[in-house]
Amino acid sequence: MDFRIDGNDSESRARAGVVGTDHGEILTPVFMPVGTAGTVKAIHQRDLADDIRAMIILGNTYHLYLRPGLEILEAAGGLHRFIGWQKPILTDSGGYQVYSLTDRRKLNEEGVTFQSHIDGSRHVFTPEKAIDIQRSIGADIIMAFDECTPYPCDYEYARRSTDITHRWLKRCVDRFSQTESKYGYTQSLFPIVQGSTYHDLRKHSAEVIASFGAEGNAIGGLSVGEPHEMMYEMTALVCSILPWDKPRYLMGVGTPANILESIALGVDMFDCVMPTRNGRNGMLFTSNGIINIRNEKWKNDFSPIDENAVSCVDTQYSKAYLRHLFVAREMLGSMIASQHNLAFYLWLVGQAREKILEGSFSRWKNQMLPKLSQRL
Repeated sequence: MDFRIDGNDSESRARAGVVGTDHGEILTPVFMPVGTAGTVKAIHQRDLADDIRAMIILGNTYHLYLRPGLEILEAAGGLHRFIGWQKPILTDSGGYQVYSLTDRRKLNEEGVTFQSHIDGSRHVFTPEKAIDIQRSIGADIIMAFDECTPYPCDYEYARRSTDITHRWLKRCVDRFSQTESKYGYTQSLFPIVQGSTYHDLRKHSAEVIASFGAEGNAIGGLSVGEPHEMMYEMTALVCSILPWDKPRYLMGVGTPANILESIALGVDMFDCVMPTRNGRNGMLFTSNGIINIRNEKWKNDFSPIDENAVSCVDTQYSKAYLRHLFVAREMLGSMIASQHNLAFYLWLVGQAREKILEGSFSRWKNQMLPKLSQRL
């Protein structure tokens, strides 16, 4: 993998870059649609590529390991071939599931023992196994195994968790260097900065992660319930330490406003389930604000979903029709809303890139932020 920076914003840390992988280039800033179990919910791969114009998608190690399982993925020739996606893929390591399955797991120095949410069967993830699983899945970018701390958590818990994440990282790096991709193309390993919301822990973790000299770095353990200003504070601190010439990935973030603010802090890569999850529930993100399409006010509104036509569905269908689909509980409603929301997120980061290269990002961001968060 390689990374180059094409332009910087003079009033912030925002930058426009290109991540090069064997499955194609990724223009940054970039938003990665979340394809947890080998599918971005309610979206066809054709639409992901052609209309939404996603350059990379994300898969979930924990879910893919349980179902369909590594035997099937290896027989298919990896996740790209299994799902018919020829562009880059990133997989998380399962560390977030360590966080989210608190009542189903036990954690120690060796790794994590957990119960499957599907059938209750017991499994063990170690740093070595997380690397092996991601080798089998075949993602272009794979993540180191970590523990994501909850918010709030006390200082001692956060310190112990950060330390074990660092020790696990060493084991991940060792395993990664001892193994090779199974499918003939290059894979890259990103370590993850932790430290909860404590300045000294975040600073120490960022310094440790930077010392490994990885091809890219991630920031984890944020967007887990802490105030937005605290998330920005931690992100700014970490970005000031992580190498300038390597891509930075802020995991699980976030709202459109979160993304623009974090781009200004120096983040290049984002993922979040919000566009599709909220879309399935009738919430639309647009260039003028947030729409609850179920509201009566849209019943006779035959205008496009978004005046900027960020997706082909914006010009093909009206707000009134989309509201009708949700009221009638038609599956197509969730599909259209999800497709629009993902296209809007990709449009937003694409606009951010253009403004960075033009030298007008900060001014544009400040104009966009009030609109993005208002309810229409």
